[in-house]
Amino acid sequence: MCKSNNEQLKQVQARIWRLRLASVLAFASLALLLMAQTALAAGLYPAEIRETDEGGKHRLEKVYMLSAADNPDNIPTEEFEREGYRYTLMDIVQQDYSESDVKEYSETVTINSKTKDMASIMPQLAATQEVETEDGYTGTLTLDTASIKVEAAGYTSSSRTVTASRTYPNLSDADTSYIPKSVTENGRTLQLADIQWQESANGYTANATYTGSATSKSATGYTVTANYVGQVAKTISGNIIYTAVFSGTPTGAGSAALAANSDNLGWLLALLLVAVTGGMVYGGRILIRKRKAKQEWREYTK
Repeated sequence: MCKSNNEQLKQVQARIWRLRLASVLAFASLALLLMAQTALAAGLYPAEIRETDEGGKHRLEKVYMLSAADNPDNIPTEEFEREGYRYTLMDIVQQDYSESDVKEYSETVTINSKTKDMASIMPQLAATQEVETEDGYTGTLTLDTASIKVEAAGYTSSSRTVTASRTYPNLSDADTSYIPKSVTENGRTLQLADIQWQESANGYTANATYTGSATSKSATGYTVTANYVGQVAKTISGNIIYTAVFSGTPTGAGSAALAANSDNLGWLLALLLVAVTGGMVYGGRILIRKRKAKQEWREYTK
């Protein structure tokens, strides 16, 4: 009886291990399938393949039709073998069949300058400027020199004292009443500040000094604005055709079958799908056996 119980226990343990192994295989197969799908999705597939022989030179052309969302850098360019030839990339030719919308565009730039001298301002403004609008248009704009405007960014005030002299000769007496109390100089009104008298045979001469203040303002800096103008464009529809041209060199018939298999990753997906399906079927059968094993174990331990 003890021997029979031990055999039943070993059978139950063996079924549990088979169940674990099936689970591991199923998960591993699924992981490989996902990795293969990711690797294939990163590449691009040709819409047409053309082979030519001219002058003893074998050529193979792979034609790809890409939209604006596709990245041409994903076009395969590695060497490969196919039907007895090893192919090496010679060139990639682009033919643009897309349609673009073009429109006039202007953009204003603003810079700060310490001077209003155009000779100093021009080196701060680039001759051209690359732009990309919010609605997806791109292009190169050119500086419109006629649009450049220079304005003072602010002002500071300062004052200074100005003076003027007047001479009044042949006065009968050294009397200040003969001397004007103010004069106008360069549009400014100056007030009498000092009188120097000189006596002569003809009477008195007065040398009068007048003073006043002048206020001036100067710019603290300058603001420069300029317009860049030109055309911008955006692709609205259509495809771009890329043709990858490969040069073929014979490799011998012995490696032709191997090259054909290595160039077709679809077989890998098929094998992985079979492996996943088999793992899931086998796992299902093990689950059924596990339930029976648990039931037998409960009956054994009663």
